[in-house]
Amino acid sequence: MGSDFVEPKLGPTKSLKLRTFGGSEKLGLLSTDFANVVDPKTSRAKKVKILAVIENPADPHFVRRNVLTRGAVIETELGKARVTSRPGQSSTVDAVLVEPKKVEPTSA
Repeated sequence: MGSDFVEPKLGPTKSLKLRTFGGSEKLGLLSTDFANVVDPKTSRAKKVKILAVIENPADPHFVRRNVLTRGAVIETELGKARVTSRPGQSSTVDAVLVEPKKVEPTSA
């Protein structure tokens, strides 16, 4: 059975209350522009701004529409990260840093 798909997109943070089986409630994410990104080298998490959705294995059309699903690769201020949470059901975007941003050396 399941429930309807909630499309979490990039934008100001908005959430939705969902009624679950047994009358319980959980929050679903409608839109957000922040993610909790963990750097696997340092094992530290940081809340960073999401710049864009780069790749989404669930549906290639989700990239154009900036839809966030589990497994999507996003561009953040720290670099590329893969979404590990289910934003439509957990109301948070948790990600693991895949490719850190390269810092360009400046010449003085």
